[in-house]
Amino acid sequence: MIEAKSEKFWNYIDRNAKVERVATGFGFVEGPVFSRLGFLLFSDLRQEHIFRWARGKLTVFREKSNHSNGLTFDHQGRLLACEKGRVTRTEKNGAITVLAGEGLEGPNDLVYAIDGSLYFTDFPKGRVYQVTRERSGVGGTADKGTVRVVSEDGEGPNGVALAPNQQKLYVADYKQKVVRVYGIKADGTLERGRDFAKVQGDGLKTDEAGNVWVADGEKGVAVFDASGEMLGIVNTPEAPANLNWGNGFRGLYIMARTSVYHVPTKVNGTRTF
Repeated sequence: MIEAKSEKFWNYIDRNAKVERVATGFGFVEGPVFSRLGFLLFSDLRQEHIFRWARGKLTVFREKSNHSNGLTFDHQGRLLACEKGRVTRTEKNGAITVLAGEGLEGPNDLVYAIDGSLYFTDFPKGRVYQVTRERSGVGGTADKGTVRVVSEDGEGPNGVALAPNQQKLYVADYKQKVVRVYGIKADGTLERGRDFAKVQGDGLKTDEAGNVWVADGEKGVAVFDASGEMLGIVNTPEAPANLNWGNGFRGLYIMARTSVYHVPTKVNGTRTF
């Protein structure tokens, strides 16, 4: 199931690594994120649930998830979610805070940055947005982050990921079948993007070595080095839609249609929360 295009691929994954199915029976799984507390959360688009998987046990984390898709955490461990027409944060007490909503159609995927800001894609609108970090106001009250468009040069922006040094942003354009990379300016806005790799990418993540792991519904998980050279492919029994790093940002959980898969890796994923 592991197919190398370059001998360098074996620096990041074992030749004998196995893709293991850890859960199945879902409608369409998406948006995985692994908590530092030791559990996996992911969205089921058709059941409209967010599920929690821990040590082989599956439970419902949130019912009626408002068509949640991409998920991540912030530095406080609060869940951030792309939903229908909005991006939300689940507070420690379970309350839902809307971080972005006005004018949005279909937020798809998101990534949390070390400076406390958030980048997310809106697939139908062809845009990438940033939610700037919240600032402490008078009396300790936090002002809401500003929501602004930072890119609108794509047709179907989908997965989004930060480089390990957080100086670049990768965006998979599903319609144009390309992953683009953008330099991030000091103020958090983006420089003009350039084509990084030709691939029909959905979700994508980076690792500490600078490689980009892309869920390609046609080929499996395609892996590219920082220059855009394809290193290899992790083939999956079902077409993958998204992926994320596991416990300790090691190993990869892959969301593929009706099932969740896991494959061990020899490299750590980029830490973003």
